[in-house]
Amino acid sequence: MEARMDLAKTAPKPYQAVLAAYRTLAEGPLDPVVQELVKIRASQLNGCAFCLDLHVHEARRRGESEQRLALVAAWREAPVFSEAERAALAYTEEATRLSERGVSEEVWQAVTACFDQEEAGALVVLVALINALNRLGAPLRRRPAVR
Repeated sequence: MEARMDLAKTAPKPYQAVLAAYRTLAEGPLDPVVQELVKIRASQLNGCAFCLDLHVHEARRRGESEQRLALVAAWREAPVFSEAERAALAYTEEATRLSERGVSEEVWQAVTACFDQEEAGALVVLVALINALNRLGAPLRRRPAVR
């Protein structure tokens, strides 16, 4: 299956604006491992193969273990994630699968207990932007390179 559209060519300014905002988060206060776990989980939930492949590869490059990468999808049952990682993954799931109640108070309290305001803000923006990128990649059939 070929990609349906190349946004870098068909909508370059808005697409580059989204990517620029997304890239600024790499320099932010949120731990890089947490960032990759969040991107992986959102991409799993959204079925975005391109982003999932990209972020699993990046997590490996950062030294993430195969065990933890394999267990992201079942993080609640896996003892290999820290309290902060669990809070970030729970927030990612609730913000990705928004219900009429939004993100629960319980999940928000876990986020604010594990992250300072600047880190929590970065998490909120990261989840929103990876969801936006997933919602561009998956419908447009963006595919990972065969390695």
